[in-house]
Amino acid sequence: MYRIEVDTKNKILKLFKDGILIKQYSVAVGKPSTPTPLGNWNITKKGLWGEQFGGHFMQISVPGGIYGIHGTDKPWSIGQAVTHGCVRMYNNDAKEVYDMVTIGTPVNIY
Repeated sequence: MYRIEVDTKNKILKLFKDGILIKQYSVAVGKPSTPTPLGNWNITKKGLWGEQFGGHFMQISVPGGIYGIHGTDKPWSIGQAVTHGCVRMYNNDAKEVYDMVTIGTPVNIY
């Protein structure tokens, strides 16, 4: 079983399988005025969205809005706090994670 952790301070997404860290990815997170929501969530939907989202979008169960982990058409933003709350990845990284995780995958954002 997979699980995801997002370290917003260090801007790293960690992918675990059966409790073992298998890969880390650099990400962009929410800017101070629109922070990435901290907490324990799950992936609720997966879909192929437009170019702006790098094609692959994994929605997380944050109430009151649409937040997700996705690719980007702004690769320069990775490693920064610039999003409206989503976790932004390089497109190839987003596709890799998208292809591995399933609906219900736990996502811990801290």
